[in-house]
Amino acid sequence: MGFVSNQSAFGRRPQAQPSLPQGDVLGTYETYPEAQAVVDRLSKAEFEVKQLAIVGNDLKTVERVTGKLTYGRAAATGAASGAWFGLFFGVLLFLFSTTPQIGFVAAAALIGAGFGMLFGIVSYSMGRRRRDFTSTHQVLASSYQIIIDPQLTAKAQQLLDRPENSSV
Repeated sequence: MGFVSNQSAFGRRPQAQPSLPQGDVLGTYETYPEAQAVVDRLSKAEFEVKQLAIVGNDLKTVERVTGKLTYGRAAATGAASGAWFGLFFGVLLFLFSTTPQIGFVAAAALIGAGFGMLFGIVSYSMGRRRRDFTSTHQVLASSYQIIIDPQLTAKAQQLLDRPENSSV
């Protein structure tokens, strides 16, 4: 299928080198869930799906702006992430302490929130005027192709041509 592997010097399993899968195009789909549904259908028909690959074509990066970044928002976001980090350490202290006290957890969460808030404010003030908004990033494809080993194309097509409710 176009995956090149090399034997490791330490006897570990061979690692696949990144390469584009080679073979026939079983189908092209507008969305990933459509391509995934075809692979799932073949899997349910006991087809060896290890011989398939879903390839996204014409990749695009999409950044969706979610809001304006302010000192208040930077402080709140920093405090929230710091509190989670502090909570994690508080639970560790609680679990591994010889005299566990629930106060460890609360204190660690509060200290984490405080440091997170300070870090959020300092980070925002240092980067201000370069980026005053929040956003999310996605990598999207224009289309998705299912690539298959050419020796198995006819069998896969035959399975896909069957009505979904028929037995295998």
